[in-house]
Amino acid sequence: MSRASENNLNKSLEDARKLHDILNNSKLYIVDSQKQFDTRTTTKDEGIKLPHPFVDGGGLVDPVTVSADVKAQLAFFRKLKFQYLEQKAKDQYIKIIVSDDAPSITAADNKEIQYANETKKRELKERKVKLAEVKDNIRALAPLVEQDYVKAKALSDESVDLAQKILDARLKLNRLRQAYPQPRLTIPVALAKLDTQVEEMQQLQDKLQSLEEQIDGVKEKVKVGAREVERLRVERAEVDKLVKQSRSEIEDGRVLELCDWYSTSLRLHKSLYSLKTYISPSENELHLSYAIASTTGRASHNISVTLLFLPNTRQLADARIAGLPSNSDMSDVIGARIQSNDVPGLVAAVLARARAEVG
Repeated sequence: MSRASENNLNKSLEDARKLHDILNNSKLYIVDSQKQFDTRTTTKDEGIKLPHPFVDGGGLVDPVTVSADVKAQLAFFRKLKFQYLEQKAKDQYIKIIVSDDAPSITAADNKEIQYANETKKRELKERKVKLAEVKDNIRALAPLVEQDYVKAKALSDESVDLAQKILDARLKLNRLRQAYPQPRLTIPVALAKLDTQVEEMQQLQDKLQSLEEQIDGVKEKVKVGAREVERLRVERAEVDKLVKQSRSEIEDGRVLELCDWYSTSLRLHKSLYSLKTYISPSENELHLSYAIASTTGRASHNISVTLLFLPNTRQLADARIAGLPSNSDMSDVIGARIQSNDVPGLVAAVLARARAEVG
């Protein structure tokens, strides 16, 4: 905000305050007349004796009652005036007759008095016409004046309210400037930064969702591992029971050591080659199942290898592979290994291909 605009704003605020003060401090005749009317039309005012419509209530509230009362008072005063003039004329007539030096009253005096009365009546009639015009103007202009007054009052209050809001906004702006010193961001830069932060938040949200999925996978693996541990514990208990039974039957103690060595070697072989299960449904058939773990943290991939041998020999006759990720053709590798009767080489080649495809 420039210095000139700030000065103009200060001048406008000062003008609004002055206008509000003038409107509040100005003595408007209509408002004051209403207050005076309400003050003088109460029973506490002893300076004026009011008839019953004024005395019964706390003040005049019905214009029809006021008009009727005024008409009654006018009729009463006319009658009282007539009686007063009549009594005064009688008194003067008696004094003139009884008095020794009675003033002489001529026709000219009567004409002069009559002329004076006609002049006063004409002036009174003109003043009554003017008074009626003033009343009509007041009745016609009073609603308009009231509307203008209410509007001016509302605009004045609104100007003061707006001035106060402007001052509050200035104070808040100064506090913000003190709290956030230079260099401050412009609106375009702030919007660009906001868009960048929104993108970062979206990326973090996606990453969080991915981590939650991984956590769910790890929890599932832990559950599977716990079930497997429980199963192995049960198997170990059964094996320990069989061992205790066999110890009493076996005379040579080296058999147990050889059994432990064989079991340990078998577990090591299974862990090195990721061997999950091995089943021999017949004498010349062997089913191997491998669980290939992924280096990216995804779930392991199961691959099954079926080996068929010639009956009563150790010659490899056929091999079937299932579960490769890309379903690649390994007939050339299988054919070469069958010709050379290389079962370990065949299994190693299949596992190497599977690990390469799983990643």
